[in-house]
Amino acid sequence: MDTVLGIIGEYNPFHNGHLYHLNESKKLAGANYTVAVISGNFVQRGNVALLDKWSRTKMAILNGVDLVLELPCIYSISSAENFALGAIKTLDSLKIIDTVSFGAEISDISVLKEFAEILTEEPDEFKSLLAHELSKGVSFPKARENALLMYLNDIRKYANVLSSPNNILAIEYLKALTLTNSTIQPLAIKRVGPGYNSNMVTDNFASGTAIRRFIKERNFYSLDKVLPKVSYDILAETIKKGHYVDGIERFEKEIMFTLRRMTVAEIANLPDVSEGLENSIKNAANSCNNLAEFVKLVKSKRYTQTRIDRILLYALLGFTKEDMEVSKKIDPYIRVLGFNSKGQELLSEICKENRRLQVITSVKSFMSTCRNKKLLMMLEKDIQATNTYTLGYEYDSFSNLDYTTKLITY
Repeated sequence: MDTVLGIIGEYNPFHNGHLYHLNESKKLAGANYTVAVISGNFVQRGNVALLDKWSRTKMAILNGVDLVLELPCIYSISSAENFALGAIKTLDSLKIIDTVSFGAEISDISVLKEFAEILTEEPDEFKSLLAHELSKGVSFPKARENALLMYLNDIRKYANVLSSPNNILAIEYLKALTLTNSTIQPLAIKRVGPGYNSNMVTDNFASGTAIRRFIKERNFYSLDKVLPKVSYDILAETIKKGHYVDGIERFEKEIMFTLRRMTVAEIANLPDVSEGLENSIKNAANSCNNLAEFVKLVKSKRYTQTRIDRILLYALLGFTKEDMEVSKKIDPYIRVLGFNSKGQELLSEICKENRRLQVITSVKSFMSTCRNKKLLMMLEKDIQATNTYTLGYEYDSFSNLDYTTKLITY
């Protein structure tokens, strides 16, 4: 088998920055084949994907990815740590991936590896610094950043590394490679164009954040400049059909209803809820009429908005702390969303290399034949996530699309 590249992404949607990353990764890795593991219909920072997973699969394949796999929802809406672990476990289990490439704000992977090594080994001095920072009442991400900078004792070199979501995920990918004893080699590609949260358009590049904001505001003027043509065409057609979801606010009433119906004990059993946060959540749900008010009431120095947003998704989709613990201890199934002719070759090689691998090309078949209750639970959550997602459509909010939608093939 020739060199195979792995990429982890959300492609929300697939824009020129993603195309640059894909092409640069192929060139530097000398890759002949590419496998992408993408988030499903809900994404890592506690929000919803703009387009469904099959539309984004089309974008990926038509822009040069050979095989697209879905990262189970339980990982795709997790913390950066569990998101990365689920994705790396998926790629590693294929037994054919040579290199995994990810975007970062710096190209010097040795700096990212320094952070990953500390977070993996957790030296006593670092743990002590972390405990001290947490005692100040700040959020865990901020406490960890402060503790790392003090431990490394070189603010000039490391100060801005942890301010970027891309760098944080890159560090978690490196951690996950170590924890899984993977032989996959990491490759960091420096991001081009505006930053992750920027609303600017620079040359032909814009962040996914900016693109989603343009669509939410019905400002389509610049989209053809910042998206590859095939992505733009798919996006335009999907918007025309009303088959898109422009924000978690589309599920505002469903979320508020769910939280009001849940007991305090049930809220306490949601992932990321700790230290009495369940009481604040319940009180806010009982007194607020929208998500903006809710977040304003619950957010604090200790609890970031991203963490609160993820908790809202856990409630909406029915995830518990027990479910999250299961995800950390097992290897996920391989859910195939689509492929081209080269991707079909890859899939054959994957199945030949690891005959025990749980590969899903038909949800109906897998649900009727699988005997692993933990994997069935994860897939049932994926199916429910899709059924929930389509409620956000303007038209045709059909359920059971995981059963009826065919693999995307080219």
